[in-house]
Amino acid sequence: MVINNRGDAVVRIWIAAAVFIVSLSSSALFAGPKIQTWQTTNGAKVLFVPAPELPMVDIRMVFDAGSARDGDKPGLAQLTAALLRQGAGGWDADQLAERMEGVGANFSTGSARDMAWATVRSLTEPKALNTALETLSAVVAQPRFDAADFNRVREAMQVGLRQSEQNPGSVISKAFFATLFAGHPYASDPGGTQESLAAMLREDLIGMHKTYYVARNTVVAIVGAVDRKQAEKIATQLTAGLAEGEPAPALPEVAALTKAVTKQINFPSSQSHIRLGQPGISRGDPDYFVLYVGNHILGGGGFVSLLTNEVREKRGLSYSVYSYFSPMRMAGPFVMGAQTKNAQAQEALAVMRKTLQEFIDQGPTQQQLTASKQNITGGFPLRIASNKDIVGYLAMLGFYDLPLDYLDTFVGKIEAVTAKQIKETFQRRLQPDRFVTIVVGSAE
Repeated sequence: MVINNRGDAVVRIWIAAAVFIVSLSSSALFAGPKIQTWQTTNGAKVLFVPAPELPMVDIRMVFDAGSARDGDKPGLAQLTAALLRQGAGGWDADQLAERMEGVGANFSTGSARDMAWATVRSLTEPKALNTALETLSAVVAQPRFDAADFNRVREAMQVGLRQSEQNPGSVISKAFFATLFAGHPYASDPGGTQESLAAMLREDLIGMHKTYYVARNTVVAIVGAVDRKQAEKIATQLTAGLAEGEPAPALPEVAALTKAVTKQINFPSSQSHIRLGQPGISRGDPDYFVLYVGNHILGGGGFVSLLTNEVREKRGLSYSVYSYFSPMRMAGPFVMGAQTKNAQAQEALAVMRKTLQEFIDQGPTQQQLTASKQNITGGFPLRIASNKDIVGYLAMLGFYDLPLDYLDTFVGKIEAVTAKQIKETFQRRLQPDRFVTIVVGSAE
């Protein structure tokens, strides 16, 4: 295991013991980190795990301010998140970077469909930590949105859009989401369009920030070498400049597909990109663990998955073939995908469909199920081996209102899945005859 001495603090004894226990007994209970939680006085949710092994702290602030909140201005959430780090309080972008670099801290901002975020990693030495916290609190609460920065970042996004038009992976991703989620906020691409960005105004970003970057729409995750009292002080400092505000309103439900849709998008490339699927599950779905294990067997287990065996190993149709569920606030996509030669696209697609249908009809064998469980549970401790990993999980748990014992019960819930459950659940949740199917490449 590689250990980053400055950042990825590994709870060595705990991780070693966890791996040992899981390897001894696949049904053993796994003890995750103890999560503490509370609310700040202005309504922000805080999740905290002490990790005293190294003098570091990782902080992740998450806002319900992703592209699903763009409304009729696609790209607004991404542009807003990008501008946060271009100037805040009394500092421009260079000064913000210099402040962080001067104390050895790292910070970033970003956004996706469900959320926007701001992160910092800092030493706990008082000067370093105070500088990092002061800077991050200004970034989230006092962004300047200077006109020059606004125009420059917007232009960079427009350049990125033009470049993405030359990338078949980007083309198929946009087409898939637009078709699968037609009429829903998830349909538009987080990067926006040339037209929407051209029409964007600085005032739009100010409005986005005022509405969604508020305390009651915020989750603060903290992991590091601080105690509860220090963590409370950190959370208060980071959110003190935020208005109390209101949580973002609920998103609409994702509509089920009523018929199959197939699109061929001609693209000048030697390879065709294939993507097919349907709306899948939301975070907290009661079928999550059954579908997770089942999909690991189907196409999420890399070289040991059924799709890889049928499409790649037996027929040599694709180097990479996969499937996954991507749970979101509302039902995220179930996706199957592959890349193959243009002339083999339809054959690869047919094999993928056949493999899925056989899995739905027959379910997994006991041998496949056992191997999948061992692979998932054996690797799980290493997925939460660093502060950075844990803070990401904390932010996810807080944002999606998942149980605080999620990490403690993960292994047990994986082990409890049966082959019968997988077969029944895949039959109930997937409708291949209604899939959206997109192929991007030169049709032959």
